[in-house]
Amino acid sequence: MAAMLRGSWSLVGRSCKHVDFAFVSTRSMASKTPVGFVGLGNMGNPMAKNLLKHGYPVIATDVFPESCKEVQELGAQIVDNPADVADKADRIITMLPSSPNVIDVYTGLNGILKKVKKGSLLIDSSTIDPAVSKEMAAAAEKTGAVFMDAPVSGGVGAASSGKLTFMVGGAEEEFTAAKELLTCMGANVVYCGQVGTGQVGHIFTFYFVTVTMLFNMEFVFIHRLGLDPKLLAQILNMSSGRCWSSDTYNPVPGVMEGVPSGNNYQGGFGTQLMAKDLGLAQNTATNTKTPVPLGSLAHQIYRIMCARGYANKDFSSVFQFLREEEGQ
Repeated sequence: MAAMLRGSWSLVGRSCKHVDFAFVSTRSMASKTPVGFVGLGNMGNPMAKNLLKHGYPVIATDVFPESCKEVQELGAQIVDNPADVADKADRIITMLPSSPNVIDVYTGLNGILKKVKKGSLLIDSSTIDPAVSKEMAAAAEKTGAVFMDAPVSGGVGAASSGKLTFMVGGAEEEFTAAKELLTCMGANVVYCGQVGTGQVGHIFTFYFVTVTMLFNMEFVFIHRLGLDPKLLAQILNMSSGRCWSSDTYNPVPGVMEGVPSGNNYQGGFGTQLMAKDLGLAQNTATNTKTPVPLGSLAHQIYRIMCARGYANKDFSSVFQFLREEEGQ
């Protein structure tokens, strides 16, 4: 039923990738169905901006009113709470910090499901426990709405440039409708399976990223051996040691430009969020009796970092943390 109600959306989203940001007219915006957006933080803010740039009227809210100013200045309509978003839009994207936030935004006193319309498409791009995604999907189904999980990879930089990767879980027949919106904010939209599988794919992507980052943190010891870190990075990136944290997101200050390690580890993806995501991976592994010894070690290291004042620094600051631990 939901898919039938959204049948008229196909022509709207199909041309998303081809819209010239500089020439979106008021007329083209008026021709597109409004999109609700809840959560205008470091990731949600640029995601909502990209929807606006592609001509979608955006109806948004955030628990912090100051977070709404930028998108409001670009034309978004700001409302008081998630229920009001659901009252005005039948396609809603949420981008929130944690499982409790998602539960509150969907099922709380002023939650989306209080005023959601039958046939609405609800896309959650938060990183949360897969079990919570399944709970929200079941709650949405009771109201006649459709819930999909679509967590993202790529960080703030990719969110700003519209090059995120979305990992989507939900009913396959709803994927096309979701993709029409997500391609306005991302370069890759991958269908993973039923609700919750998007979260699984995302969580374990972070697991692998963190483990390779912990490998690269051992650049700490290269200084003792007299090898220039830039030269080592060059060697790694032309050999079997090449990985994302060596050629794209190197943790050593001075090796790469345009990454957090070159800006005192500001921006990027916070250590506190990484510790949270690794905790989700640990819980999922425990529930499925899957051994993840390297992930367990990474989780412990990032939890210690949070306790030592690194919570708001980018997770690649593990390099700086270990250097300080070594007294360097």
